[in-house]
Amino acid sequence: MALAKLDDYFPDWKEREALAEAMIPIIGKLYRRNIVAYCYGQPLHNQSVLEIMQTHRFVRQIAHNELSEFESFPILEAMSELDLGPSHIDVGKLASEYMDRNGDEPDLSVFDFTQDACREVIGRHIKPLTKPQDVVLYGFGRIGRLLARLLIEKTGGGDQLRLRAIVVRKSSDEDLDKRAELLRRDSVHGPFQGTIRTDPENNCIIANGNVVQLIHAHDPADIDYASFGIDKAILIDNTGVWRDQDGLGQHLKSKGIDRVILTAPGKGAIKDFVSGINSNELSESDKIISAASCTTNAIVPVLKAMNDQFGITHGHVETVHAYTPDQNLTDNYHKKNRRGRGAALNMVITETGASSAIVKLLPELAGKMTGNAIRVPTPNVSLAILNLTLSQDTNTEGVNDHLRHMALHSALQRQINFTESVEVVSSDFVGDRHACIVDSGATIVDGNRAIVYVWYDNEYGYSCQVVRVVQKWAGISYPLIPNDVSQTGF
Repeated sequence: MALAKLDDYFPDWKEREALAEAMIPIIGKLYRRNIVAYCYGQPLHNQSVLEIMQTHRFVRQIAHNELSEFESFPILEAMSELDLGPSHIDVGKLASEYMDRNGDEPDLSVFDFTQDACREVIGRHIKPLTKPQDVVLYGFGRIGRLLARLLIEKTGGGDQLRLRAIVVRKSSDEDLDKRAELLRRDSVHGPFQGTIRTDPENNCIIANGNVVQLIHAHDPADIDYASFGIDKAILIDNTGVWRDQDGLGQHLKSKGIDRVILTAPGKGAIKDFVSGINSNELSESDKIISAASCTTNAIVPVLKAMNDQFGITHGHVETVHAYTPDQNLTDNYHKKNRRGRGAALNMVITETGASSAIVKLLPELAGKMTGNAIRVPTPNVSLAILNLTLSQDTNTEGVNDHLRHMALHSALQRQINFTESVEVVSSDFVGDRHACIVDSGATIVDGNRAIVYVWYDNEYGYSCQVVRVVQKWAGISYPLIPNDVSQTGF
């Protein structure tokens, strides 16, 4: 009997594999109509067969339900038969809901259930924007290239954000080809998903059909973006050269630029915005904003989740951070303490501005948080250790259950991911799109003392957060089905 059961695994796998394969063209056709399919917050578009199957497996492990391709495929198939308008639809959650209802209503068909669940967007063909939002990348370093990848990937039907130009200083006559090569290949994040070619005559990179102008400039105020057909663009400054109102305000003097977002903590009166935390406060009257730091984006969602549920009376954040281009590769002069020592050879104690940034985003934690950082010899993925004193006693299970729920069902679903594996290490989180991932196997709770370990891809996860803020700022908003959380963006 046991042997017969073992023999069932392979046929079951092949059936689910066939269903995942059949999902891909459906998901792709929906995506081109700006209908984005998810599975418990995990995007399904641009995924391979095995990635779709891994997503289902992840949900079964974390959500502790029986969801598989057998349940989600009929929902997706029904969606393809409906006249759906632009929307974000969580196929996994709908499948789970149908399984629950089908027990009480055995005559309820998958099609009728899906039609009823999606009724608000059937025939609702309202584009996410009246016209595409032009975007300019100022700088093309680690974050700039990942932002380019994300913006190109999210072109969808072409009605949302549209990457129009990249501004850099010219390095050589081979500048165009070398920039294209850096976009095409990445030592950490792997190859670009798609095709890239260059147009030397027009100094353009053409990536997955998107024509991106390469502009060479030294002074941000000297560029006439309008001459390239760029209008009312949002410029993302990822150079870090200017971080205050006066410096970043230079961009607004250029024709064609309407707003500026900085991919670093702002100085002075510049507001920090973190997607999922305060991005709903964005307005068109804001002309220069900051997307805060990668560490701030990683820790603030978890701190908010913990404070809302348990209360935080005091906390210390220690970040174990991958080295960055700001550090020296080998020992050399650096204006900041210790950062002049070889990044790939040393652990380097340094400061972090995250503790002060927390207060700007969560003023209820004013005077309660401290922080420090250690740079370590890894190129990407960092770890934040949140050592918290709570206003009430709890236990490890209580903290983990709450953070699991936040990852699956809350408005912070795009920001907080969750893992139960006790074997994960930093490289397992390269390319994770969330702001952070709670390592539940490392959680320690003793009465009102809790230590929560939070991983984050300080490059890719942060870039995803930046794009979410830009989407919100541009006015991109989708109906969410099922509407169990208030969330927009990818």
